Amino acid sequence: MLVVKTLHIWMVISWFAGLFYLPRIFVNLAMVPADSVAERDRLLLMAGKLFKFMTPLGILAIALGFWLWFAYGFSGGWLHAKTTLVAVLAVYHWHCGLVLRDFQQGRNRKSHVWFRFYNELPVVVLLVVLFLVVLKPF
Repeated sequence: MLVVKTLHIWMVISWFAGLFYLPRIFVNLAMVPADSVAERDRLLLMAGKLFKFMTPLGILAIALGFWLWFAYGFSGGWLHAKTTLVAVLAVYHWHCGLVLRDFQQGRNRKSHVWFRFYNELPVVVLLVVLFLVVLKPF
């Protein structure tokens, strides 16, 4: 089970790298002037490739988490809270895909400031999840 736990942590770290960086690309996309087509296309290419790369990482992180859940059991309020936060991250990931599609289709109406705040959600969730996993407060 330690191998599964190690792989789970590795996949979570890798998934979070994408969850941290993709919205940062959105910040830059929201700041691109309308006449900078080459810059916009480059950022869209980067964002698209990153989203395609991080999606399997998220799926593997969640799948390995389920494996651990079934192996160790699902008890303790901390684990219920963590699972809820993982579901929030999965929805956030899905929403990033929608945002990317809006950028690709030229339909984004949100500012770079909005995306700067949007970028902070996975940071806060990660901090809370770490406290839950390490401290197991309830």
